[in-house]
Amino acid sequence: MNPAQLMVLLCAAVSAMVCFCIYLVSKGREPAARHWHLDSARCGDYPDELCSALLDGKEVAAALGAQCEQLHRELPAIDTGLPVNCSRLLAERSYITQPLSQEEASFPLAYILVVHKNLQTLEWLFRAIYMPQNVYCIHVDKKTPAGFRRAVAQLAACFDNVFLASQAESVVYGGFSRLQADLNCMEELVLSRVHWKYALNLCGQDFPLKTNRELVRLLKQRWKNKNITPGILQPDHIKHRTTYVHREYISPAESYVIKTQFRKTAAPPHRLKLYFGSAYYALTREFVDFVLRDKRAQDLLRWSRDTYSPDEHYWVTLSRLSDAPGADPSAEWQGSIRSIKWLDQTQVTHNGCKGHYVRNICVYGLGDLEWLVQRDSLFANKFEVENHPLMAQCMERWLRRKTLSQSEVPIQPGWHMKSNKCFFDIEGNDCSTTLT
Repeated sequence: MNPAQLMVLLCAAVSAMVCFCIYLVSKGREPAARHWHLDSARCGDYPDELCSALLDGKEVAAALGAQCEQLHRELPAIDTGLPVNCSRLLAERSYITQPLSQEEASFPLAYILVVHKNLQTLEWLFRAIYMPQNVYCIHVDKKTPAGFRRAVAQLAACFDNVFLASQAESVVYGGFSRLQADLNCMEELVLSRVHWKYALNLCGQDFPLKTNRELVRLLKQRWKNKNITPGILQPDHIKHRTTYVHREYISPAESYVIKTQFRKTAAPPHRLKLYFGSAYYALTREFVDFVLRDKRAQDLLRWSRDTYSPDEHYWVTLSRLSDAPGADPSAEWQGSIRSIKWLDQTQVTHNGCKGHYVRNICVYGLGDLEWLVQRDSLFANKFEVENHPLMAQCMERWLRRKTLSQSEVPIQPGWHMKSNKCFFDIEGNDCSTTLT
């Protein structure tokens, strides 16, 4: 073999080795970067692997998911002009129709939902928290359009353990009406045939980060008949909320709270020390009974009518009374009720909002999934299914898998979230409808 032939063979060998190395490197990269193909016609259904990649924070999945989010179609909304077919609703939305364990059946929860918009987001939240042994009071803002209230009433009518608050308030952000809405539900919940153990309050844009069984175990084992009311003695920079008179302003166009120039003339009743904390809570049944009948609670309620955001001092103040059921006078911020990405906490407690901000609170986007599933909170806020539908469905399937994995009863096929496993067709194969 002459030198020229040897040179040709050497070049060929080197080229083959380079190609093999490139193959090995590319094979080790993120598979989605090479193989995932976005089929926009199937954006309403997607594979488990996409959500798994999103939950793991993989950038290529987030990029492809963002494309699909623009095309995604959520389940049809409830038609406010037609009666709801309840059997069809329960089947299409994959509602769980029996307690998943004796532990949960013997420890029912009561939920208070104060809502005013976003029917899709509300129903997405509701089917995530729904369990047949629990009881649910939905307070619909008096200002909402009749069609929205009618749709929520139709949803509630499909369940024996769900009802709308009979006394509706015109709820104003930061106003006394928000506190009163919770109390209206409590008045009816204590009359329920369901012997619930704890009451939890939500707004329509929350979503659980714990399964029902995880909540039950946490309340039974970690909190042991104690209230969860995170808060501290009222800081100086908050005191203007309770030292000046505030008024609710409601018009057809907007609603808000006005701070007047007048100071409140009366001190808090019964020489109560005011605390400041979360408006969201987990309260024992005994504490709710106490709030509805105790004179100190009733007097503090009346005194709070002209304060700003009284739900941020009412629950936490009463839960620090030494003789209140479930109280812990020495408690501070213990108990993570909500995970929220506040704008002013960017790069302090979180890595920034991947969706968009509303009133300095992050409305979560696809890039927030990884952060959310690592939280130890009971719930997270804030979500919008209409604007981030794929993100919402990934959260829903993540929670449902956890929920069903903890079941002690045979899992019915209808409890699985329905989807088509390959709207991302990895190898160009035909897709078939499956349950995930």
